[in-house]
Amino acid sequence: MRSRVATSLAVCTVLLCMAVWPARAGGIEVRYFPVPTGSHPHDVAPAPDGFVWFTAQHTGQLGRLDPRTGRSELVPLGRGSAPHGVIVGHDGAAWVTDGGQNAIARVDPATLSVDLYPLPKGTPYANLNTLAMDRDGTLWFTGQEGWYGSVVPASRQVRVWPSPRGRGPYGIAVTPSGEVWYASLAGNYIARIDRATGAVDVVDPPTPGQGARRIWADSRGRLWVSEWNSGDLSVYESTAGRWSRYRPPGDHPHTYSVCVDARCRGRSA
Repeated sequence: MRSRVATSLAVCTVLLCMAVWPARAGGIEVRYFPVPTGSHPHDVAPAPDGFVWFTAQHTGQLGRLDPRTGRSELVPLGRGSAPHGVIVGHDGAAWVTDGGQNAIARVDPATLSVDLYPLPKGTPYANLNTLAMDRDGTLWFTGQEGWYGSVVPASRQVRVWPSPRGRGPYGIAVTPSGEVWYASLAGNYIARIDRATGAVDVVDPPTPGQGARRIWADSRGRLWVSEWNSGDLSVYESTAGRWSRYRPPGDHPHTYSVCVDARCRGRSA
């Protein structure tokens, strides 16, 4: 790479890990926090109040870690719950994709009460994965069995649409201009959702069968895509229709997720 890629990639298995502020010597201090045995943390989301939410996928709970004390508490999400993704919305609440309940869950940060937004009646198992909130407060989500959808919290309206190529919708992101894009792992594409109609415009990355897994937008609206099958990290500039590709170290990388640092201001990578 010509210069440092302004992204951070993290994988968590048994322990919930979090990189904190720079150490005094100028390096990065990394701390590890144990979580309750068997919880199997999957996604994490730092909150403005200093807590960190994580999905306890194997126990049907949402965890909340206090990095100041290292202690965590678990919030049961409901019978049969199997949470996957979590974000902190504009309302300060934790929003969760719950594949086990085929619903989106909202957890209040003050009371820890759980409010469920089930998918419309008759919607088959969607295998809900990740979610993002747009500037209007509408929540957008993916289901790996071949679905994507939205939730309008104020009206409790939940809509779902079948994806154009069946199974695969996984990561999802909102750009600074308000566009909503998702990545399809099994479908090997990324797509822009029309927020008004739910229709999608499909864009095929240049690498066939790349396995686009997660997607993130930087401050310039460029879309960073982690490719599970090819192992590459790709960047799509939608206004120019231009792709760039970066190869992580290792013989057989499998790039799972991507997160653009909040301090990134669109410098060339």
